[in-house]
Amino acid sequence: MSENNPTDQPKREFTLQRIYVKDISFETPNSPAIFTEEWKPESSLNLNSSVNKLDNDIYEVVLSITVTTKVGEKTAFLVEVQQAGIFAVKGFPDNEMGHMMSAYCPNILFPYAREVVSDLVNKGSFPQMLLSPVSFEALYAQHLQQQANQKQTASDKTH
Repeated sequence: MSENNPTDQPKREFTLQRIYVKDISFETPNSPAIFTEEWKPESSLNLNSSVNKLDNDIYEVVLSITVTTKVGEKTAFLVEVQQAGIFAVKGFPDNEMGHMMSAYCPNILFPYAREVVSDLVNKGSFPQMLLSPVSFEALYAQHLQQQANQKQTASDKTH
């Protein structure tokens, strides 16, 4: 009977222990000449996250952001930020840990990373850059769908 008792499930705990910048880079390879160009920038954004288990129930999540802004063929600036956080995550079933590490934690880290990017671009004397919000929920769902499609393709090839 005890297997039906919800109090037998482990208590879920989530604690943010620390947020910090792990790595940072700002380059303006074509300055000062780039400042004389007509400012019609094109920017690209690359996002990635990684998880490092530090101890029992303690994880470091690192959100990596790279922004490359070009004017024509010339790179105006390149910003790379690794925003990290240490999280205590306990009592979540395995099927929910992927979501916690790949969507929930990056959602917490993104506003901090966005601020770092904005500050660096500003200190480089470029116009303000505000990164648009990102749905890590949608990115995680897309990742799961891609994995399912790959498994289905591999299964189809073996049958």
